[in-house]
This record gives sequence, structure tokens and C-alpha cells, in this order.
Amino acid sequence: MIKNISVIGSGTMGNGIAHTFAQFGFKVNLIDINQNALDKALQTITNNLERQVSKGTLTDDQKLEALKNINSFTSIPEGVKYADLIVEAATENVDLKFKIFKEIDESAPSDAILASNTSSISITQIAAVTNRGDKVIGMHFMNPVPVMKLVEVIRGYQTSDETTKSVMLLSESLQKVPVEVNDYPGFVANRILMPMINEAIYSLYEGVAGVYEIDTVMKLGMAHPMGPLQLADFIGLDVCLAILKVLQDGFGNPKYAPCPLLVNMVAAGKKGIKTGEGFYTYTAGSKDLVVSDKFKKS
Repeated sequence: MIKNISVIGSGTMGNGIAHTFAQFGFKVNLIDINQNALDKALQTITNNLERQVSKGTLTDDQKLEALKNINSFTSIPEGVKYADLIVEAATENVDLKFKIFKEIDESAPSDAILASNTSSISITQIAAVTNRGDKVIGMHFMNPVPVMKLVEVIRGYQTSDETTKSVMLLSESLQKVPVEVNDYPGFVANRILMPMINEAIYSLYEGVAGVYEIDTVMKLGMAHPMGPLQLADFIGLDVCLAILKVLQDGFGNPKYAPCPLLVNMVAAGKKGIKTGEGFYTYTAGSKDLVVSDKFKKS
């Protein structure tokens, strides 16, 4: 029985994962080396639970119960000591993930499952730094986690049938729809999504159309809820760039090469919503979609 969950990383994905498990009655330890980041994450979870109450999808009692289910830690060994499942949701950086998995492998109970929320990094490679390759798996949640139904469940080369079945059933207990995929660069979601986003950026870079026009074509013509450039801003342009590099390196195929415009925007610190500007400009408290001055037509 999986009852105790540890989540490593309190950013957007980490706090969303912690929120979701806590809402469904699991005991959650949210771990981050930065206490300020933890405080911010707990406030975000509180705000999001309150939003659910205001929409009538949760009661006040359920909100309070969910918050009681979450404890925070700044130490990985302390935070994973009694975990049945650890979900790593740190920055999409290979070396960082290897470091974290080595530490949790040494600190967590021997029968605990170790999962990564990575969107592109090889589960097989992550498992190789541990002594429990059969118990290492990918749980790729979608953002925003409490809302989005999909969980991409990624089997590494050594991942056992038992571990896979446990994680599939666990995902269903969160009212998610788990989809099992094998461990190849980008898995399924990002192997298909990132080339589309990259092609949209190339279309802008080559002057085929503007930001608004490209996104409008995809929203109205393909029934996408948001255009690929807006979605790139939402994901984070730095994350998009990192995933494209994983695809390019993993397959050795130039078709995955990131557009030079994307490379330059990340180098300039224009990473999307998280920095207040990407293809669009974002103002706190405003939901208006405003194309960045950089891309406005004269």
C-alpha cells in the first residue's frame, strides 16, 4: 500500500503534485532546500485549494484536510525517511537529477518506488545511478497538475511490471488517466509537442506570420486551447529549449535542432510567463494576451 508520498522540488510542478496527492488523502512531505520556496509553495497550494472551494469542487473541510496532509522539509534524508513513493520534480537538469536520485536511493526505505516527473530525461539513465533500477519509473504529470488528467508513466529498461502496475493504479486513484510509454527521448508527449512548438517559432523567425496570427491559426483551425507560442511561454522557453536539446542529442537528428530565435530569447532572459515576457508580455493580475513589443508589427 502506498500511503506516504515525498515530493522533491516545490516549484510549479512540485507544489501541484503535492496538492493533488494531499487532496486525495495521501500524507505528503514536500521537500525543497529553500525555505522561502517552500513557504511560497504552501501559499500557492492554499490559494489553489481555496479556488476549488469557490468553484464548488471541494468543501472547506476537504481543503483543511488536504492542508493537514502536507508537511515541509529542507532535508532530503529527513523528508524521505518513511516514504512509500518519492516523486522528484526538480529543475530539468540531468546532473541535478542524478545527484538527487543518488541521495534518495541512499536515504529512502529499500522498498520505496522512486519516480521522476521529468518531461524528457531518460528514466533508464536516472535508474542507473541507483541500486534499485526495478523500482525507478517516470511519472510525467501535466501542468496544472490538479486539473490535467494525463500522467505519462515511463518504463525504464529495468522498471519492473510490479512497479509499473503500482504507479498506474496509484495514478488512477488520483482520478488521473495514466498512459504507459517506453523510455525514449521526449517519451510521447514532448516528442510530438516540442517539434510543433519549434516549428511555430521557426514560422515566426522566418516571417511567415506574426505571434498572434500563428497562435490563432492553431487555436481556430486545429481546436487547440492555446496556440503553440503561448503554450511555449506557459511551459517556459528555457524548458522547451532543454527538451529540444535532449531530443536532438538522443536521436542525433537535425530536425530537432532548436530554432535560433528560441536560443536567443532564452539567452536574453525572456523565458515566458516566469520572467514576465516571452512571445507575449505578462502583467500581474491581468489575463489580457499582449504580444511582446519585440514581435509587434510596425
